Amino acid sequence: MSERANVQPADDHVVLGKLTSPYGVKGWLKVYSYTGPMEGILDYPEWVLRRGESLERRRLLQGRRHGKGLVAQLEGCTSRETAEALAGAEILLPKVELPALEADELYWHQLEGLRVVTREGSVLGRVDHLFETGANDVMVVKGSLEADAIDARERLLPFLPEEVILEVDLEGGVMTVDWDPDF
Repeated sequence: MSERANVQPADDHVVLGKLTSPYGVKGWLKVYSYTGPMEGILDYPEWVLRRGESLERRRLLQGRRHGKGLVAQLEGCTSRETAEALAGAEILLPKVELPALEADELYWHQLEGLRVVTREGSVLGRVDHLFETGANDVMVVKGSLEADAIDARERLLPFLPEEVILEVDLEGGVMTVDWDPDF
């Protein structure tokens, strides 16, 4: 059954996806995955579900590709009604359970909130989020989040290491970019 105890605060988690709607009458749910590849979300045997402020653990019993998406069955979810109650929940994973990366790799959540500065020292803002476009990932930088930003604009910067992204200093909370502040 689901477990509410021993669930860390939401900021100790990364969002892997979302339960969108019931699938069938036996408690299965459609899953929208943010992982790459999308089936990667099924590699985690236990999910933390967030609905509003509520966090609860659910064990993944089964999951598979279905059409262009995924479907899954979770512990304690045996009917369409119980699946409807979980629809809309975000699927979280404790950050400590993420696989280790190579030395030159980063998770997107590590970049969110970093202060973005040009090589000349102009503050563009902070990384709000990233998204995929197919050609390359894009970083959304919002100047309004930073008091000394040159303006309050939202900028879309291609996430191109060594071309646009010159340095990422996680400990210092700063990303240095080669970007024209007027663009």
